[in-house]
This record gives sequence, structure tokens and C-alpha cells, in this order.
Amino acid sequence: MAEDAGRLDDTAVEQRLSLVDGLLGQLEQIPGRTAELALQAVEAVVDVYGEALCRVADAVADDPGPRGALTADELLRHLMLLHRIHPDPPAARVARAVDDAAAALRSSGARVELVEVRDDAAVVRLTSGSCGTCGDTAALRGVVRDEVLAAAPELARVDVVGAEPAPALIPLAAVGIRRAADRSDKLRGVL
Repeated sequence: MAEDAGRLDDTAVEQRLSLVDGLLGQLEQIPGRTAELALQAVEAVVDVYGEALCRVADAVADDPGPRGALTADELLRHLMLLHRIHPDPPAARVARAVDDAAAALRSSGARVELVEVRDDAAVVRLTSGSCGTCGDTAALRGVVRDEVLAAAPELARVDVVGAEPAPALIPLAAVGIRRAADRSDKLRGVL
């Protein structure tokens, strides 16, 4: 493997991505042929690097070790999603995202679970923590939606449903079941 000199850690990658976003935003604001050419050059480079990543993904598709290493790396995972070559199906990625969201929300006392992934939507159940219906619920829903859509951008939406209501308790007397003592008293009166 190549020497680690010049490699970027996650923080440096985030800084570079932010820089690229800013520079592309500035280029888009500049009128003229030069800016258009610069944007076309960036698109062509992204396409070439995307094809290289596709070839790497194809090479390790049947080998769980390297494939797992690719999908475990946050930067590579995002790039595979960007180029729509992530090897895991959306349902598996959503399940991992819900697990990640659950871990993040645990400190607030909230719980989240995956109900299903269908067509273009994921359905998750969110149970608020001690606050019940407080304003934090909207923020919790946002965290869950962001996690799921980041993991499966091909989905159109995330439906967040509340906890299933607890079954109502019905007194036994209301359904005609009486205590054994009541029945034996009636039987004594008949005998």
C-alpha cells in the first residue's frame, strides 16, 4: 500500500468537501464560458472517479471482507451512494441507519424502530422519551429522517409514525366474567 503521507483524515475530508461546495457555488455565480468550462471539467473528473469506484466495487462484490471495508468507510459509503453503486439494498441500509439513529436518540429516552421499507418510502416508529409530546418530537423526527435519507437517498420519503397505542384494559366484569365466588354463590341458591 502507498505511504500514508498526504492522506486525509475524516476531518480533513469534511473540510475539503466544504471547500469544494463553496468553490462550486462561486463558479456557478460567475457568468461566461470560463465558468461553464470549469464546471464541465469538474463533472468529467467526478464521472471518471465514479467509474473507477464502480470498478473497485465490482472487483470486490463477491468478497465480503473488502466489500465490508468499503461500506464501513463513511467517505466511500457516501461516494457509492452518490454514484448509485452501493452494494447493499436500501432495506439493509435503512435498517443500519435506524440502528444508528436509535443509538443517537437513546440518551434522550426516545426509541426508534424500523417498521418496513416499501417502494419509495421507509416507515419507522418513533417513541418519544420522557417528554411525550413536547416540541423535541419534531427534532427527533428530523434526526431519524436525515439518517434514513442519507443512507438511502433513492427513497422519496420517510414516514415517522408514533408508538402503537397500548391495548385498553377492560374490566372482567364488563365482559361478563365473574369471580369464582360469585358463581358458587349462585350455584348454592339453585341447589
